[in-house]
Order: sequence, then structure tokens, then C-alpha cells
Amino acid sequence: MKILANEIKPGMIIEHKNDYWNVLKTQHVKPGKGGAFNQVELKSITKGTKLNERFRSSENVDKAELDEKKFNFLYLDENDCHFMDNKTFEQISLPKSLTGEKYKLLSENLEVVITFMEEKPMSIDLPNNIECTIQTTDAVVKGQTAASSYKPATLDNGINITVPPFIESGEKIILDTRTLEYVKKVN
Repeated sequence: MKILANEIKPGMIIEHKNDYWNVLKTQHVKPGKGGAFNQVELKSITKGTKLNERFRSSENVDKAELDEKKFNFLYLDENDCHFMDNKTFEQISLPKSLTGEKYKLLSENLEVVITFMEEKPMSIDLPNNIECTIQTTDAVVKGQTAASSYKPATLDNGINITVPPFIESGEKIILDTRTLEYVKKVN
């Protein structure tokens, strides 16, 4: 399926240079001189190599034909994440490496979307926002800065992020699963 280059978003899988690429980051650039373009960071699904590519906004790109199915997360073992299809109750297991560090965000019965290409699982999409608990974070130093500076924090699942200075240990926050960034505090 053809799409315009300015419609490329992180998480998409595109066909480019006779390979399938997972889009990691995109940045729309409109220079003062010349046409606008989309700077895209890609990772090869088959080889694992990375590539930075520049697409003109008017350029067409092939979006890979994929099947998406909803699954519920069941449990985690040493190497794999186990899921169950919501409709057929069929169970599948996928290697942790397919999710990167995001497998740490999986919790029992969490609904995820698994993308398949020719019956082979390609990626796992978690809900955009997940509630997490701050395990530890640094104390705020009075008068440190007037600007909004973020401080390091560790979540209960072991992921390290940065949070605003008013967040304390033990508080619940909403985390963006696509970027692993703080969204807001849960009251």
C-alpha cells in the first residue's frame, strides 16, 4: 500500500530497498530553502541494521501489508512472553527480544496488538499509556533551577526514566509506552 512520506509514523513497517524496515523515529524538517522532507530512522526487521533515510514529503513509500490481531498477555518466562488470542483462545509465545525493553511493561491480561507478516510475528504494540509506580527517585534540591528540570527515576518494573521534580517515590504515574516518557501523575 502506497503512502506519502510525510505520513510515516514511528512503529510502522515499510518496504524500502528490498527489505522490511521498522520505523523508530521520524522528524519533519522544513528548511528555509528547498522542499520539506521527513528524516526517518529505520531498523531492518530481517538483518537488525539501522538506517537513516530522508524522504521528500511528496515521495511515495510502500507500507508493508500486515495482519494485526489482539492478544492478552498471560505470563513471562526466562526467554519468552506468552499471549492468548481473545477470540480463539490460541496461545502463542514470542521472544523477549521482539519487544526490546518494553516486555517489562507487560502485566497480566494487558491487551496488546501483535502485528504479523505472512504468519510471522513482527512487532508488539502496547496501549499508548500505562500506569506505573515510581520505585525510587532523587530528592529535589531547593533552588536547583527555576526551569522545569527532570530528575532520574526507576519504575517498579526496573525501567529508568526521567520525571518532573514534584514526583516522589511510591507515586503512580502514566507512562507513554512508545517513547518511555512521563505523561502525568495519577491522583
